[in-house]
Amino acid sequence: MDKELIIKNGRQTFEIEIEAMKRAMNSLDDSFAKAVEIILGCKGRVVVIGMGKSGLIGKKIAATLASTGTPAFFMHPAEGMHGDLGMLVKGDVVIGISNSGETEEMKVLLPLIKRLGSKLIAIVGKKDSTLGRESDCILDASIEKEACPLNLAPTASTTVALALGDALAVALVECRGFKAEDFAMFHPSGSLGKRLLTTVDDLMHKGNEVPKVYESDTVEKAVQEINEKRFGCTAVMNDKNELTGIITDGDLRRALTKYNTVQNLKVSDIMTHNPKMIKKHELAAKALHIMEEYKISSLFIIDNNKTPEGILHFQDLLKYGLV
Repeated sequence: MDKELIIKNGRQTFEIEIEAMKRAMNSLDDSFAKAVEIILGCKGRVVVIGMGKSGLIGKKIAATLASTGTPAFFMHPAEGMHGDLGMLVKGDVVIGISNSGETEEMKVLLPLIKRLGSKLIAIVGKKDSTLGRESDCILDASIEKEACPLNLAPTASTTVALALGDALAVALVECRGFKAEDFAMFHPSGSLGKRLLTTVDDLMHKGNEVPKVYESDTVEKAVQEINEKRFGCTAVMNDKNELTGIITDGDLRRALTKYNTVQNLKVSDIMTHNPKMIKKHELAAKALHIMEEYKISSLFIIDNNKTPEGILHFQDLLKYGLV
């Protein structure tokens, strides 16, 4: 086994595909802008079709469009000939992918697509092909050669087709003003979705789980509250039920070092004033930012009257996958 030759072949594949990509990039013209305009004006969905390797690329393009704000799905041309064409309705836009532009299953569908009045965008390697001639807009996916040494297996051609689909999706994102929050709506279970959609209210502990004491209470009561609720801290409130401080395990250790005993001390004697707090409608990601910035493990949630109504621990964010 000649390792150097293997690596050389691998690099040559990259070189061929990079050159093909550059060629496609330099060939972008008004047709690309027209394709974007057609999709923006689409009253229905974008239906992507393609056979074989082009079909696999088509599935990815459809998925990318759908996840970035353009309703889209993939339809197999052969299945379309046997009933799935009913998935295509008036107002849809079709993206047809074919290197040769002469794929039989695609050619059979062209008159039916036209009959419905659907606009057709072709991602095609040969402009003067049946698919190219019948399309409303052509995206040039032509290449000089495949990366395959036999110049047969779709390699550079599928890479270019995929890049053109990505370019369409990105241009549409820009035109629609699509934001990260919108992306998260389509990915609610992903890490981005969790960061952008999960609120403090979704994760916080409420009711009797929240450790609370008053400024006038004894430190012994605060210790009992900390031990029972097991958050390593307790909220401190004034006589108006407003959050004014916090007592942590660290505060207790420092008090013991300073006073030797906490038996006669009040909560107000050892509490830390002005604790960090947050409202329940805020994003959990913001709570995480506060915890990381101030190196704290717990955060109290307050209502509009500054009364503590919940508590969030760093472990809650960790378990949910936000960390």
